[in-house]
Amino acid sequence: VPNAPHETLLVVDAVTGQNGLSQAREFLKTADVTGLVLTKLDGTAKGGIAVAIAKELNLPIRYCGIGEQADDLVVFDKQAYVDGLFE
Repeated sequence: VPNAPHETLLVVDAVTGQNGLSQAREFLKTADVTGLVLTKLDGTAKGGIAVAIAKELNLPIRYCGIGEQADDLVVFDKQAYVDGLFE
């Protein structure tokens, strides 16, 4: 759809380690990424690599996956994320 809003999202697994930052840098060399999706945030992983990627590469975290169903992909809520780190 020519006039529709378009996004190119980099999907990052919440359990990804520091190599995720290197992967993101390489991905950005070939794609015009506009935001991040953080998946598997329903487990014990805290998704810190997404925060590092967002900060270093100046990309917003748009969505997060908190389960396995389509409805479990939700708009990222910064405050809820921070609160979850301290639970």
